[in-house]
Amino acid sequence: MTVVTAEALAPAGPAHRTARNRSLPSWPVAGILLLYPLWWALGLGVLIFPMAAVPMVFLLLRRRAAGRPLRLPPGFVWWVIFLVAVVASIAALGADPPGTVAERAGDRLVAVVYKLSMYASLTVLLIYTGNLTEAELSRRRLVRLLAGMFVVTVLGGLLGMVAGNFEFTSPVEWLLPGGMRGKGFVKSLVHPYAAQIMDIVGDPKPRPAAPWGYTNTWGNNFCLLLPWLVVAAWASRGSGRKLLAVIFLAVSVAPAIASLNRGLWIGVGLLLVYVALRYVLAGRLWILLLLPVVGGLLALAVTATPLGTTVQARLDNGKSNGVRSFLIDKALDGFTGSPVIGYGGTRDTLGGRNSITVGESASCERCGNFTVGGNGQLWQLLYAHGAAGTLGYLGFFAYGLWRFRHDRSPIGIAGSAALVTSFSAMLWYNSLVTPLAFMFLAYALLWRNSIEGSDL
Repeated sequence: MTVVTAEALAPAGPAHRTARNRSLPSWPVAGILLLYPLWWALGLGVLIFPMAAVPMVFLLLRRRAAGRPLRLPPGFVWWVIFLVAVVASIAALGADPPGTVAERAGDRLVAVVYKLSMYASLTVLLIYTGNLTEAELSRRRLVRLLAGMFVVTVLGGLLGMVAGNFEFTSPVEWLLPGGMRGKGFVKSLVHPYAAQIMDIVGDPKPRPAAPWGYTNTWGNNFCLLLPWLVVAAWASRGSGRKLLAVIFLAVSVAPAIASLNRGLWIGVGLLLVYVALRYVLAGRLWILLLLPVVGGLLALAVTATPLGTTVQARLDNGKSNGVRSFLIDKALDGFTGSPVIGYGGTRDTLGGRNSITVGESASCERCGNFTVGGNGQLWQLLYAHGAAGTLGYLGFFAYGLWRFRHDRSPIGIAGSAALVTSFSAMLWYNSLVTPLAFMFLAYALLWRNSIEGSDL
């Protein structure tokens, strides 16, 4: 017979409450990743990051108050330098560099506050994820969640291929005033759609975007998340899941090609070369046999299917090359005008590269306003936050690559590969919001691996 004592029925004492307060639940991180398709459909999308950052801050402070120290990621001083530069650069928000549209500082403040809030929210995500223990959110589970995000990305790409015009009004969008709902920036945040319809190869074609809002963001996230599917399959028990992963990787080639995203193609190539190099340096020469096989299969998929025609058409049509060169020149010219702190944000050009006339026309289809700093994270860093911001941003991720260079585990190689591809991507992609989130989660996995040792 079991005897229930008065002590057993008594409320938990301070020691029990303290132990409970020291733990961090996994749901703020897992909820973002596992339910992201839902957030996208509701119209929350990237807005889920600042929303989730609020309970993360509360939980971190509660655990700190309970006596458990708060860890900061290695090299965090570099990221602090970047954040300080972002804030300091607001002082130049009222400046109108030559060749840009004149505006009041107040008109530019909304976009700046949005970006600053996202940088702050993702910083919280990095710290929170790095302070989770294996019991709270294991690295194995986090890898599976990131692999799931790659699956979501590919499925969104397939949706964009077969139903390029698919879109709908989200619940959040319905709640917004009509005037606000119609603004392009607001619509990009709350209006779900499958693809961007763009004339890149001579006629309008859908370019996969779901659930990331933009085709370029879709391509960036494809590269950042692809390694985690491979790691998750590697760590799985049984050949069934490994075979499914191989099949899914083969399927992913179709939306990757259909995206017409040359930056994505370069990123995947860099990813394969980097991973092969890491394995060769670790003495695993079998990768030298696998790499040509993978390359041959990719070449076969492209040449033996209509995808080859798509690739050739994209290579023959470099309409964006001139615009990118024009904007890079503008960004570098602006950098020389305010080299230390930049201008606090992006600027719109007066006209386009072919004319100062604002607006496209039959005689000048490439005329119109372009965003200086909108064609790559590197150019935005130089233009908006100057040398100080650029040094802090690049310094943080470069330090991470150097600090974790000896980690030869699957997580170590996949995490560093994601960071390497991000350095390539910053030449043509902007990182806010989800690409930076996945870069931070890769950093957190590398950081936790260095503390807890590899279990994959």
